[in-house]
Amino acid sequence: MPIPHHCRLILSVYEDDLRNPIWAPPGGYGINPDWVILRKDYEETQCRVPPYIIYLDHKNTDIVLAIRGLNLAKEGDYAVLLDNKLGQTKFDGGYVHNGLLKAAKWVFDAECEVLKGLVERNPDYTLTFTGHSLGAGVVALLVLVVVQNLDKLGNIERKKIRCFVIAPARCMSLNLAVRYADIINSIVLQDDFLPRTTTALEDVFKSLFCLPCLLCLMCLKDTCTLEEKMLKDPRRLYAPGRLYHIVERKPFRLGRFPPVVRTAVPVDGRFEHIVLSCNATTDHAIIWIERESQKALDLMLEKDRIMEIPAKQRIERQESLAREHSVEYKAALQRAVALDIPLAYSPSQYGTFREMEEGETSGRSSEQTSLLSSRRDGRESWDEFVGRLFDVDESGQIVFKKSVS
Repeated sequence: MPIPHHCRLILSVYEDDLRNPIWAPPGGYGINPDWVILRKDYEETQCRVPPYIIYLDHKNTDIVLAIRGLNLAKEGDYAVLLDNKLGQTKFDGGYVHNGLLKAAKWVFDAECEVLKGLVERNPDYTLTFTGHSLGAGVVALLVLVVVQNLDKLGNIERKKIRCFVIAPARCMSLNLAVRYADIINSIVLQDDFLPRTTTALEDVFKSLFCLPCLLCLMCLKDTCTLEEKMLKDPRRLYAPGRLYHIVERKPFRLGRFPPVVRTAVPVDGRFEHIVLSCNATTDHAIIWIERESQKALDLMLEKDRIMEIPAKQRIERQESLAREHSVEYKAALQRAVALDIPLAYSPSQYGTFREMEEGETSGRSSEQTSLLSSRRDGRESWDEFVGRLFDVDESGQIVFKKSVS
């Protein structure tokens, strides 16, 4: 996964002049300034969205739109992040963060013609959206807008669209986070508080100077809330897509260890509780994420060289990895269906999520979705099982059906 490269792309947005960088990480940004199609600062975005660039990455055959994170000195960024007082906005059968969605729509309207031209001139290139913190929330919802308007981008195929969000805010409901996990990849470093906090972001940033106290209260609240109650709340927001957790510290151990990348899905509960740690805020910094993700990538490449698969078995291993990912997501979606989470579709046979078929509406109830998935799996739902075995007599008591042996 090219996470260090995308971190450096995001960091490059902070520079005024890429030919004479001031804040470059060790080794530089690794980008060609001549391939930067456009860059917009706060004046050009009218403070409706953080600054961003569009980069034509010929080396990786990729078209990239990268958005920087929150600027603590800009009121416009706070206005975007805190624009959620009236509750989450409905979108594509789920709920999303209102301010981030408006920012995403602004970017789409402003750049759809540019992106369409790049896609048409480079038909073999992928289209990638990436961002950090506030920018991560914007690009996550931007992908939802893009998928709903593929015709405005030259009818690019869904499988060519990718999204890498670094330390994202919780910005979409569970059904959307699961359904778009074939496109959106979230990267979280160790104890980062932002992807875990369910408290309104307005309260978080108003309490910036007493954030530890707020984190303690949130931790206590999440601990005392039943998991099923949390998962069944349709307006509860989650970190988007497939989650990659970079772990570099162990409980009750001092110092950092070689980072390990663990995968997670929104319904497995790993990011449902605040971690009370002195690194809860520093793990949110993109500089640390870039360093640790590069270390993790180097370790993975070194391990791959040591355990290199023979050429004849390489295809078989790739197929087994695809099956493992498919099984993981199928299990997650089955759990989501079992918990009556609305619009949580079953995965397709290709390991991604089944797109809505012709004539299918986004307003299908969770009961209909559960029945549909149970018939496709050859399994019965609990209601079908009870209805097949039991009946209700005149007194209202549940009794075995006589036809059941």
